[in-house]
Amino acid sequence: MHNVSIYQIEVKGQMDENAFNAAGPLRIKIIRTEPEATSFIINTDQSGLIGLLRYLHQQGFILLSVNPYLNKENL
Repeated sequence: MHNVSIYQIEVKGQMDENAFNAAGPLRIKIIRTEPEATSFIINTDQSGLIGLLRYLHQQGFILLSVNPYLNKENL
């Protein structure tokens, strides 16, 4: 499966974009961060998305939402 899409993911807590991007092959772009939650986008296929969700779970992040990213103006 190689249909690449952009996803917006929100997790509980804060993430460091630079630290995350240095740790793995997928690159995220944080679009909103607050003490309670971080929202970021990622450009990947379904296999990459599943791997990312597993990684976030292993790191202890609580998943709040996963949606297709519709605001392509902010890329």
